[in-house]
Amino acid sequence: MSVQQESPAERLGTPVDGVDVLGALSPSRAGDFLSCPLLYRYRTIDRLPEPPSPDAVRGTVVHKVLEDLFDLPAAERTPERAGGMLAPAWDVLVEQVPELAAMPATDEWLASCREVLDRYFTLEDPSRLEPAERELYVETLLESKLLLRGFVDRIDVAPDGAIRVVDYKTGRSPGEMFEAKALFQMKFYALVIWRTRGVVPAMLQLVYLGNGEILRYVPDERDLLATERKVEAIWRAIRLAADEGDWRPSPGRQCDWCAHQAICPAWGGTPPPLPE
Repeated sequence: MSVQQESPAERLGTPVDGVDVLGALSPSRAGDFLSCPLLYRYRTIDRLPEPPSPDAVRGTVVHKVLEDLFDLPAAERTPERAGGMLAPAWDVLVEQVPELAAMPATDEWLASCREVLDRYFTLEDPSRLEPAERELYVETLLESKLLLRGFVDRIDVAPDGAIRVVDYKTGRSPGEMFEAKALFQMKFYALVIWRTRGVVPAMLQLVYLGNGEILRYVPDERDLLATERKVEAIWRAIRLAADEGDWRPSPGRQCDWCAHQAICPAWGGTPPPLPE
């Protein structure tokens, strides 16, 4: 989980090269709707603010360090150098999101960031990697005129052209029952890359820094066609909810960290009127 950096707004009609699209969908917003339609409404339609949590900010700072780490010469990509990049990364983040200044970067919090970073070096040797892309914005327009877009943490390209899509997670890896949900985001990215580059990624890799595990998956065209059908079905469900004004909550474990319990009917609250 991380603080969302500024990304293109998701609107019902977005001109793309002169084409009016059905709408726009990112893996995070698709995941919101699957998790809880009301949460999707609050984040995408109402655009209600959410206070950043220390865990979310930790994720953003660690992502920034891992992005910048590859600007260094290979021999300098060490745990010590990465640890020294945390404070500057925090300063940059506060400049971009001034309200974060209210959450002081305590020694204990910085130590937790350093622990997560140190764990990264037990999973990969960055001195042996030269990513082709980092924090890459990708988008594609499906034949249905649905626009898919998002940010990919890292893309590696082998000498033979094989593509590996890598995403860092500062939390713990999911249990087997939840692996499919975790892989949906990666299949989403793989679909966009396939549609834009004509190449099915050879490997999808989720790097979990919370407990030091890597989840790898080899997709194929059938996988990605199924993902395309799924995202189009999600969009149809979103449009139906919008047409009927039916943004019902889906109570579950995600409620424990939801910022909107006070205005959620599942918790005795009342949603605000829908924006016109």
